[in-house]
Amino acid sequence: MSVIHSVKLLGIGILVAILSLEGLNWLYFRLRQRCSGRPLKEVLFFPTTVTCIEHLFQPHPRVSPCLCRLPHGLETPFTRLLRHLLSARFTLDLCIFAFSSQELCRAVLLLHRQGVVVRVLTDKDYMAIDGSQIGSLRKAGIAVRHETGDFHMHHKFAVADRRLLITGSLNWTATAVQGNKENVLVTEDAAFVRPFLREFEELWDANDPARLSFGPALS
Repeated sequence: MSVIHSVKLLGIGILVAILSLEGLNWLYFRLRQRCSGRPLKEVLFFPTTVTCIEHLFQPHPRVSPCLCRLPHGLETPFTRLLRHLLSARFTLDLCIFAFSSQELCRAVLLLHRQGVVVRVLTDKDYMAIDGSQIGSLRKAGIAVRHETGDFHMHHKFAVADRRLLITGSLNWTATAVQGNKENVLVTEDAAFVRPFLREFEELWDANDPARLSFGPALS
């Protein structure tokens, strides 16, 4: 057996071990939450350490190790955020002020390709800035509406499967994730999820282009 072949096998073994350990930690965490009978509650603080996140987008472990120079196998606030976001199986409602993070856009596009029904509400001014990912979402066929009033749509929250709330100060931008002091609350507590669902539906209806085109009904 050549030295190169041995090194490749060793690399594959290390990668599998890292992914297996990370997967087991995640599974343990989720099972512990379920068995405790208490809804998920987690607080994430940013900025985050920049790490490789490719394994979060791969349905199966890579055959060969990722060769990028970023740290691998680390659990960070951002990987936790991505895991929660990617846990959506049926619906994802996003109410986002600024959305320029390519990694978060990639996660939303992946969910859309997997059949998750995605709706996005955003700010009319910030959706047009350089680097905004809203155009990519629209191009992929995701339903997007924007605030039509005179003030900013400044919310930053997401609801997955109408049961998991992700909210906080964090804008979905690289600057917020990697530089700013930010916070994110993740919870399945229905007492908190329900008001955000109502707010989303009210804003979604209020900014329906069809309703705005026809104007108020005549009496």
